[in-house]
Amino acid sequence: MTLQFGGTDALIILSAYAVLMIVIGWLAGRGKKLGKSVGDYYLAGRNLGFITLFFTLYATQYSGNTIVGYAPTAYREGFSWIQSVPFMTAIIGVYLIFAPRLYVIAKRAKFVTPTDWISYRFESKKVTIVAILLMLWGLGNYLLEQLVAVGHAVSGLTGGAIPYGYAVIGFILVMLIYEWLGGMRAVALTDVLQGIILLVGIIVVLIGAMTLAGGSLGNISQSIAATEPQKIGVPDLQTNINWISMILLAGIGAAVYPHAVQRIYSARSERTLKRSFARMAWMPPITTGLVLVVGIICIVLYPGMETGESEQVIGVLANDIASMNAFYYWMMIIFFGGIVGAIVSTADSVLLSFSSMVSHDIYGKYINPNASDERKVKVGKFVGVIVVFLLLWIAWNPPGTLYQIFVLKFELLIQVAPCFLLGIYWKRLRSTPVFWGMVVGAAIAGLMTLTGNNTLYGIHGGIVGLAANFAICIIGSLLIPVSDSYRTKIKNKTSLENNGVNM
Repeated sequence: MTLQFGGTDALIILSAYAVLMIVIGWLAGRGKKLGKSVGDYYLAGRNLGFITLFFTLYATQYSGNTIVGYAPTAYREGFSWIQSVPFMTAIIGVYLIFAPRLYVIAKRAKFVTPTDWISYRFESKKVTIVAILLMLWGLGNYLLEQLVAVGHAVSGLTGGAIPYGYAVIGFILVMLIYEWLGGMRAVALTDVLQGIILLVGIIVVLIGAMTLAGGSLGNISQSIAATEPQKIGVPDLQTNINWISMILLAGIGAAVYPHAVQRIYSARSERTLKRSFARMAWMPPITTGLVLVVGIICIVLYPGMETGESEQVIGVLANDIASMNAFYYWMMIIFFGGIVGAIVSTADSVLLSFSSMVSHDIYGKYINPNASDERKVKVGKFVGVIVVFLLLWIAWNPPGTLYQIFVLKFELLIQVAPCFLLGIYWKRLRSTPVFWGMVVGAAIAGLMTLTGNNTLYGIHGGIVGLAANFAICIIGSLLIPVSDSYRTKIKNKTSLENNGVNM
């Protein structure tokens, strides 16, 4: 994303963002003993209100990559990328299947990480370990995606004055500082700031793009139909199958993101959680829907771009919008600074969740079960730094486009879905079929990815693996005899009665 506008102005805006995020981190942690309690540091004391919870959920589902990555995909694929709207909507639908019930149980049992639920429900070390590994895989890929995106965004915004690698290093340091200072509170508060800027900026970019195109969407569609009809035609059967597969992959996969599940735990009340989800249902058309339109307009504005060039299309568009007048110039500077901040605010959520799982689940459960909360938090911070700089090494020569990285992270992460979608309701679900379901599902998805056969008749490897996973869980559990005592125990664990939770 190479931009020509910006220069000193962009450096000033980026510096202001960096300072502001550090100040927010300091204010969030001031006067609070965040290192003394894992619940306080990683879950903001389980006390996030409606506005903060809504925006931190919004930042979890969307980031600056929604602009940097999705608009180029719309440019390359055309109207078929409309699938980005329903797969973002599907995430909310999947949340609502299990999140409210999980919240009540988590509040009662004081869960910190997603695998606390898995340990609590299945009482199986092997199931918990496999789930941890799959979730860490997903988090690692997601964090890598954000590091690549922030490098391109900062380098592009400054016209190359800050090179890609130095941009990644600089904002990693900013992220580590404010996250260490304020924990989840700092992460959630920065999410509010970035979410507002992202929403406003998307609208301004759309207005600017429409002005440059000088026509209605109808005229733009007619122009595409005349020059690149394949981007506006009715999709073939395999493309339609791929749509459904992608909707399932993203809808289920994003809903079981570890950092998304931890947002569920962080809500002040079940009512707050449900209100936030109700507002989130409106965000796909307002966010990915508008980004889709921007990408479609760019087909007319900048025809004939190859794949590599198209990854830069938003930067090219921003340059042209910024040259229109002073208002658009400063709006593009602020907006792209906001994109950088949004990417960083997503990365910090992922890093915080990764650290919590290493410190609380691996270190606290298996390496040093007697460790204090303070020591767990310190271990999590230390491991977080190591992981970030390991991924930085990979991000220096990033693999594939941002969209390819986006798909990759779901293939294995989605295999933990039966633990939530089945485990929270079906009392007969047993640990042994769950273990083998995750192993087989992950093996199928991984094998398809490694051999380059990412889809089977348009169906993603993660969905093929998940189908096998669900089959093993259901058939295996039905074949295992269930005692009355086991049914009673699971019923008590998953019951919503007499829990003393603020509804």
